[in-house]
Amino acid sequence: MEIEKIKKITITENLANQRIDKVLSQETEYSRATIQRLLEEEKILVNHKKVKCSYKVLAGDEITIFEDEPKEVKLEAEDIPLDIVYEDNDILVVNKQKGLVVHPGNGNPNGTLVNAVMAHCKDSLSGIGGEIRPGIVHRIDKDTSGLLIIAKNDKAHINLSEQIKNHEVKKTYLALVRGHMKENKATIDMPIGRSDKDRTKMAVSRRGKNAITHITAMEKFENYTLVEAIIETGRTHQIRVHLAQIGYPIVGDFVYSNGKNPFGVQGQMLHSYQLEFTHPITNEKMNLMAPLPEYFENVLQQLR
Repeated sequence: MEIEKIKKITITENLANQRIDKVLSQETEYSRATIQRLLEEEKILVNHKKVKCSYKVLAGDEITIFEDEPKEVKLEAEDIPLDIVYEDNDILVVNKQKGLVVHPGNGNPNGTLVNAVMAHCKDSLSGIGGEIRPGIVHRIDKDTSGLLIIAKNDKAHINLSEQIKNHEVKKTYLALVRGHMKENKATIDMPIGRSDKDRTKMAVSRRGKNAITHITAMEKFENYTLVEAIIETGRTHQIRVHLAQIGYPIVGDFVYSNGKNPFGVQGQMLHSYQLEFTHPITNEKMNLMAPLPEYFENVLQQLR
């Protein structure tokens, strides 16, 4: 039996008298263009009736959204090279290369880390992440490189998820940012949520979720700083948003800065270089590191 995903929103006084597409692009994860398409397809109803994009909502209006069902993705193992940092019967820790998406999704049906892991692990992966995320306990962005833990069985997956939820996994990153950082150490405590202006982006927002990043200036150059970032929380794009917010955007980040850099780097210079956690089965204390990618080291050599 197929269960339809439905979301209901009741319009409050502070949202009244605005266009429905504007309100819903602010109050949901959907872009304005997607909202307009869903309205046209009668997948968004106001008080059980179809309305146009120009409809201005009223206090008390009940809006029903019949959410888009994700398209089925047939996962296939693919022979993509993996840089394995650690492996045993329960977990696999890889050093993900820049440009590799973690799991299939819209626009990336294959050629992902999951496809590579499936080829390496065969049937030995936890199923908790669902059909398109087997073994995936946590994620890093496509253009962020570095350490990622894969669970080979459900017991390991549940334990690791609990450790992450309880902030017991220490994740340390290195980033090259624009600007000569005045501070040596700082803690950024700013909530992060969907941007009101662009729903594909994240932003510091009072309505967002708690997000904490501890930063240390590791090496200072004239116009750049090599920063160590330790995250207490794992919000989407957290380090990128936080550093841009305080005036030090990550070099090469086209989403949260203009991406301009004299080094020709495409995508943010952000690397997950250290993970500290407890092995989910043996309880051994794990401390794993991944060296900076060659391109990252080359840029630092130019600056030095």
